Amino acid sequence: MLVHAPELRPSPVLATVDFDRDGIQHGFLRLPYSRDDSAWGSVVIPVTVIRNGEGPTALLTGANHGDEYEGPLALFDLAASLKPEDIRGRVIIVPAMNQPAFAAGTRTSPIDRGNLNRSFPGHPGGTVTEKIADYFQRVLLPMADVVLDFHSGGKTLDFLPWCAAHILPGDNPETRAQEARAFELVEAFGAPWSVRMLEIDAIGMYDTAAEEMGKVFVTTELGGGGTATARTTRIAREGLRNVLVASGILPGEVPPAKTRWLDMPDSDCFVFAEDGGLVEFKADLGDKVRKGEPIACLWPTGRTGVPPTVLPAGRSGILCARHVPGIVKPGDCVAVVAVEVGGAEDMEGPGPREVESLV
Repeated sequence: MLVHAPELRPSPVLATVDFDRDGIQHGFLRLPYSRDDSAWGSVVIPVTVIRNGEGPTALLTGANHGDEYEGPLALFDLAASLKPEDIRGRVIIVPAMNQPAFAAGTRTSPIDRGNLNRSFPGHPGGTVTEKIADYFQRVLLPMADVVLDFHSGGKTLDFLPWCAAHILPGDNPETRAQEARAFELVEAFGAPWSVRMLEIDAIGMYDTAAEEMGKVFVTTELGGGGTATARTTRIAREGLRNVLVASGILPGEVPPAKTRWLDMPDSDCFVFAEDGGLVEFKADLGDKVRKGEPIACLWPTGRTGVPPTVLPAGRSGILCARHVPGIVKPGDCVAVVAVEVGGAEDMEGPGPREVESLV
């Protein structure tokens, strides 16, 4: 007997903007949220839509995690400065996807502890975080041709400033074209580093939801430490405009790329802690490291006279991400090592072509 899945109810999120109307509109995505201090309250997520006739649609998002700030800075700026006559097509700007987390300065939502970037496809009858994910899944993502989602390291990681896309599963021509276009936009973004990114766990991610719909998806990791610097904010602003130009939405030409390419071929890129302690790094971001040599040490903090635990690099390459702050817990990702390659074309096949032998 066939059992049909029940049809999902409509999203409870109500947009105060008309996504199909020409011109510029600033408004909100309003999600009813009844709570102790507001029985008929709402979560209100700022949104701007700018449309000028027919053309591609770019969905631009930040604060998927609430303690990552370069994206919101670039996107609030764009929403205040971009005019309909500047563009062809449509730009949808959501500077703070996870508005509750953004307001609290936390990675996850203070309402339900939900990690928005692990909550897709979401559910219209679920938690607040699941309802937000469901709205993006069923309403906003289907509108988009290009999706740019800004990330940085938040309060617990620090990154080399990079723009990234993923190698997509499957060998059909449509998937290969989608993947190639994503890496073209990564190069156009023009960050100091560009990455073929490997995720520890891609289940439930916004990235995965967009890519499985056939959308061209580009993301970033721009610094971290729970703040934004003048440099990383400038990279975000310039990269954002470059992507809009390369997508045919803004006029002009993309400046020649000066980016350096990194590949993350496998899980050996990640260094995890099995014990807790005070971390001492043996290399800084951007330094070359060698497989088997110490990348960090963990000093036990409960007693003196005990030697540290040595964490070796699992491969040779460039230290591209590191843990912050100084105390590490068991299971934490302490460091990430990537391999520098000549360009996006060198990241195809079973392994990368290294620019310089580090072994």
